[in-house]
Amino acid sequence: MTKIIYPIDGKVAVVFPTGELPVDQVALKDVPAGLPFLIVDDADVPEDFSFSDAWVADFSNPDGHGIGHDAWAAQQAAALAQLRESQAPKESQDVDHD
Repeated sequence: MTKIIYPIDGKVAVVFPTGELPVDQVALKDVPAGLPFLIVDDADVPEDFSFSDAWVADFSNPDGHGIGHDAWAAQQAAALAQLRESQAPKESQDVDHD
């Protein structure tokens, strides 16, 4: 499994994807807009959260930047609308030949 990490308030936040969405989509959705994120292996995240305030990570070469939930939802709605439109039956163009 993988986890998503991102910097916030001088700390490192960890997102635990559930598998319901691809991890890159979870990162875009759950990481606040504009913040860089890394997708890392479980082994790269310490199991002991006792000292999580001391964790550091290098975000100089991120896997992407979050867009936040609202922007992600709008993006998904637009993609769904476009898909529905492309699959909708075309209206017949009856031409009156009288």
